[in-house]
Amino acid sequence: MRPSRGPMSSHSDHCGGANYDRAFAVGIGLNLAFVAVEAWYGWRIDSLALLADAGHNLSDVAGLALAWGAALAGRLRPDSRHTYGWQRASILAAFANAVLLLVAMGSLLWEAGHRLHSPAPMDGTTVIVIASIGVLINGLTAALFMHGGESDMNIRGAFLHMAADALVSLGVVAAGATYLYTGWARLDPVVGIVIALVIIAGTWRLFRQSLHLLFDGVPETVALAEVATLLRGLPGVDDVHDLHVWAMSTTDIALSAHLVMPAGHPGDAFLEAAATQLHDRFGITHPTMQIELDGIHHGCDHTHGTHPHTHGKPS
Repeated sequence: MRPSRGPMSSHSDHCGGANYDRAFAVGIGLNLAFVAVEAWYGWRIDSLALLADAGHNLSDVAGLALAWGAALAGRLRPDSRHTYGWQRASILAAFANAVLLLVAMGSLLWEAGHRLHSPAPMDGTTVIVIASIGVLINGLTAALFMHGGESDMNIRGAFLHMAADALVSLGVVAAGATYLYTGWARLDPVVGIVIALVIIAGTWRLFRQSLHLLFDGVPETVALAEVATLLRGLPGVDDVHDLHVWAMSTTDIALSAHLVMPAGHPGDAFLEAAATQLHDRFGITHPTMQIELDGIHHGCDHTHGTHPHTHGKPS
């Protein structure tokens, strides 16, 4: 086998996502203030519903702070010790947000189960007023992150946290109103169980996706077989091997591949055209392509040949 001509790379320019610093600051400030108010009134009227909701709101403040920290870390420039920068922090934050939300909902289910057996009287009017404020604050905060969640898993995690909290508060309002009308104390835990199950169903996808990306899985927006087909269809490409696709962050996708081109290096225009196609079709923002005159065996049979594989990164 003839030696490779060496790594020839094309790195498409990419920039960070939208800046949500103001949204995070506003969301954290509003929710911290609401936690203090809700906890105070929950203590004064001895309402476990309000105290539990305040605790859940506090976990969401922690989730927002975590997501904000990850967004800030992702904007740090790469250096000689971290050549990709700190972009992966956004994936870690999305995963942590999902775990926090699942734990919070598990705690809510646990508490609701206890209340089913030992229902307690409620101060329905106070519960309705305070929880209604929570619906407005959490709904407003969720709206700040609504559009960013379409393209950034970390922002989607923040949105899910706040939307879930708005639903919980809405459930508390409904429970308080129905209690005033019927006096049925068990309504509160029943509503809590329903809301928790709905939120868990919506959060599980975020948990599964973020865990998948933490292990360098191929992002769900990318069909690896189609990427391989595109690369093999480029002019002068005889074969493709050592194809890897992974997420650098919740918004940036990287690719590395070896292109077998017997005629030699095709020039920068070829690489730029390939990078543009990869970006436009698959959202890949950081492609690196090595040109080889012939396929080279790298010492591992399972990483050589025509079949793309998805694990690992280029060394």
